[in-house]
Amino acid sequence: MQFAMSVVSFLALAFVFALGVLAAVLIAMYVVDRRQRGDAIRRNYPVIGRFRHVFSTLGEFFRQYFFAMDREEMPFNRAQRDWVERSAEGKGNTVAFGSTRNLGIPGTALFMNAAFPPLDDQFASSEPLVIGPQARTPYSAPSFFNISGMSFGALSKPAVRALSKGAAKAGIWLNTGEGGVAPYHLEGGGDVIAQIGTAKYGVRDEAGAMSDDKLRELAALDNIRMFELKLAQGAKPGKGGILPAEKVTDEIAAIRGITAGRASISPNRHLEAGDWGELLDMIAHIREVTGKPVGIKTVLGGDEAWAEFFELIVARGADSAPDFITVDGGEGGTGAAPMPLIDLVGMPIREALPLMCDMRDKHGLHARIRIIASGKMVNPSDVAWAICAGADFVTAARGFMFSLGCIQALKCNKNTCPTGITTHDGKLQRGLVVEEKYLKVANYAKQVIKEVETIAHSVGVAEPRLMTRAHVRLVQDDGRSRPMSELYPSHSHSHSHSHSHSHKL
Repeated sequence: MQFAMSVVSFLALAFVFALGVLAAVLIAMYVVDRRQRGDAIRRNYPVIGRFRHVFSTLGEFFRQYFFAMDREEMPFNRAQRDWVERSAEGKGNTVAFGSTRNLGIPGTALFMNAAFPPLDDQFASSEPLVIGPQARTPYSAPSFFNISGMSFGALSKPAVRALSKGAAKAGIWLNTGEGGVAPYHLEGGGDVIAQIGTAKYGVRDEAGAMSDDKLRELAALDNIRMFELKLAQGAKPGKGGILPAEKVTDEIAAIRGITAGRASISPNRHLEAGDWGELLDMIAHIREVTGKPVGIKTVLGGDEAWAEFFELIVARGADSAPDFITVDGGEGGTGAAPMPLIDLVGMPIREALPLMCDMRDKHGLHARIRIIASGKMVNPSDVAWAICAGADFVTAARGFMFSLGCIQALKCNKNTCPTGITTHDGKLQRGLVVEEKYLKVANYAKQVIKEVETIAHSVGVAEPRLMTRAHVRLVQDDGRSRPMSELYPSHSHSHSHSHSHSHKL
């Protein structure tokens, strides 16, 4: 009895002590909130006002899991992410009952099924397509779907390793992004596209200028198939790359040729290219030094300036042209960028891609310049639409991030990515097991390719690159759809790289 009373007394004292501590903490918070001047809500509503920040911070996560419908979230909704997750895990992607997609939204692409589609034995996979036939070492690209530019720095070491190994397994290319070629890009042994950003990371000399010697060193690697000169990217046209200081480790600094611990800010354009003529000269120089195909990545802000570009190519001769042009839409993603540029600058891919393809074809350069589409190309419908619009290749970045396990936490610029994909915190990187994730990267790529082929089969052609604008309709403001071929009359109504087997229907 006495023991029980002692326990009760102890618990009572502990409770009183806890209340005292809590009261002291609340009083301290009250005083601090009243005296601080930076937050009006906390100053007027001490202690309670702190919950506003907590709820605002947690709100995006609660909306994602409990409140947002499958098709509501931005920039990618749950239905898109779930499709990638199932594909990456090698699970079946069949669904039941009916579509949850609103097919009446203006701009929605509807593919036109054929009355008599080809039989299974009349269906073929896309053959490799040559890029840069004028280069000393042209590239025969095996796949129409590939990995877009994501740099080592923006992505973690295990993420790059998994992408490299997964790309090799799937038979697709991997673009390095503007951070330079890291050993981890080459680890898988697959095809690699070396991107050259405005800061020349990885190919710069001590003064920051482009080094021909370093270009030759990269070109000597069998893995390096092409060079992409980055003019702009969709998330931040007119501004160079941004890598926060906390993500510039010693290793990343060494690969880029910069100082560790300092923010890595690229110029907003290439200093050597102040007009179209200088740009063509720069492309020709890199192609001559490396012997590999050279192209550009850009974002359209209109067609007038680019019309001048194509006219200059015609005047100089087709050999002066870039071997490919990657068109990134204004909706493209990045690790870090100012919100006004992410939200407001650059034409979306749905408008820009047909425009660029038509300018190329109008000037008779269809067979000379390959067009690569980029910008939220995640699901098979996106890829199929881009091919119908005129793209020769399609690349994705965030789709492959989802295949690695990205949960869209929106912390890419904070070095606190919970899945280890965009952080250099070793503890967080432990969650990304390369030996498991590279298989998911390969599975996702193969599933996209398979389902784009399924769409092509449905519309009545033997392989994806035979699809044209006549095979897709776009929903208009009145709810009715019209053929894309009427909305965007093309100067080239069929792809010049069609293969003989494609017509055995």
